[in-house]
Amino acid sequence: MRRLIQTLALCLCLAPLAAAAQQLAFGGIKADTTAPVEIVSDTFAVDQTDGTATFTGNVIVAQGDMRLQAETVVVDYVDNDNSRIDRLHATGGVTLVSASDAAESAEAIYEVAAGRVTMTGNVLLTQGVNVMSGQRLTVDLNNGTGQMDGRVRTILQPGGN
Repeated sequence: MRRLIQTLALCLCLAPLAAAAQQLAFGGIKADTTAPVEIVSDTFAVDQTDGTATFTGNVIVAQGDMRLQAETVVVDYVDNDNSRIDRLHATGGVTLVSASDAAESAEAIYEVAAGRVTMTGNVLLTQGVNVMSGQRLTVDLNNGTGQMDGRVRTILQPGGN
């Protein structure tokens, strides 16, 4: 009976940690989604027929304090005159950095108007000294919240910032 009580107490103590591991606060990964988007790359190609632009080779996307790096970024535009960005699709060693938070994945989709970044494929998130991994990370850049899915593993450092 004593062992059952100890097990229940342990489960009650760990339940908030398990919930926190999936629903995250991203104080650092926030961005001004109305700020201009700057893209730097080794090469650039535009396809007027489907309204896309492809940036390849050490691509760096900057918006305010947020930086996204990848090997390739395809930009989809809302309209035919390529004046408003709908979304960016980054592939090849994607890294998203803002303040003290950083995330890495195989690919990412940034829906600009919604202010949402979805990273997939072996996602690794570091927040200060804490580390989390999973298969899918969705971040709302407007309010700095996010969710990690897909066999989430969390390493929390006691007293870490």
